Amino acid sequence: MKYQDIAKEKFERLKSKEDVLILSVESSCDETSIALVKNGREVLSNIVSTQIEIHKQFGGVVPEVASRNHIKNISGVLKEALAAAGKTLQDVDAVAVTYGAGLVGALLVGVNFAKTLAYCLKVPLIAVSHVHGHIGANYISHAELKPPFLCLMVSGGHTAIVDVQDYCKFNLLGSTVDDSVGECFDKVARVLGLSYPGGPNIDRLAKLGENKVQFNYKPPLKDSLNFSFSGLKTAVVNFVHNKEQKGEGFSKEDVACSFQELVTEELVGKTMRACAEFGHKKLVVAGGVGANSRLREGLKENCEKNGVELFLPALKFCTDNAAMIGSIAYYYILSGIGLADLKLTAKPTVAI
Repeated sequence: MKYQDIAKEKFERLKSKEDVLILSVESSCDETSIALVKNGREVLSNIVSTQIEIHKQFGGVVPEVASRNHIKNISGVLKEALAAAGKTLQDVDAVAVTYGAGLVGALLVGVNFAKTLAYCLKVPLIAVSHVHGHIGANYISHAELKPPFLCLMVSGGHTAIVDVQDYCKFNLLGSTVDDSVGECFDKVARVLGLSYPGGPNIDRLAKLGENKVQFNYKPPLKDSLNFSFSGLKTAVVNFVHNKEQKGEGFSKEDVACSFQELVTEELVGKTMRACAEFGHKKLVVAGGVGANSRLREGLKENCEKNGVELFLPALKFCTDNAAMIGSIAYYYILSGIGLADLKLTAKPTVAI
């Protein structure tokens, strides 16, 4: 039998298999990660090899450098993941991989590695959306969580409000029309002289400041669930440059605090409005910016006021990791979607 016929047959059987062990691969940006996840909820291992120190010197991720380091790291990460889980490749029921969205070169390393594994093991290859993976991180952190719920997606590449109607049924309610919130954090951090990654450094600096800086900025799209952060980014950049050009001092701590407060107000306000408009009493947060302490605090306060149950992913599952890919891949299988062939390739963007 051809590989694809074998994979299809096994894929159908997995829908009714009591225990499904998925080996998942994530390489969409600068984290090389491989995990082994059982039944979408139990993480047996989740190894993440980060390139943060490498990219710090450039002030951000350099795609070609990221791709080369994925190639160097991925085989070692696989061995470490198997050892940590106490499993062998022969125990694996399916191989899942992020095929998009992300840096194409980086994604291709993971996709080709996963295709090779799936072919050699004669197991199904599951093509997973990185965006859906971030939602899946919450199934790992919260064993009791089930759809339907509202999801606030906040990451380096995405900012969106998603109506999650079932494990694999999503309705986009609003998204950014320009910069993602993660991108905005990184650019503001850069103008303040903070190192990569910008988000965590803004968060730390903001705790030392006060919310008292007035930027030349008015939040746009007030009547919409869409977001726009380019204007805020520009307002902060102009404020800093004007102060520097005039030789006037300013508090970086206060700038960080005031900027972060505006971001939090925008995200929290529209998310709570969406909960009310669409009748959701469960709110899930997904993506790297979900680790921001002020955002988490603001969401907790507002959810308590409005009787909404809040689900936040564990901090280690906010940023890119393979466990979240293995989690959502399990629900892909149960829903009968995601089975890929050996022609699978990387995509820089994917629809939510």
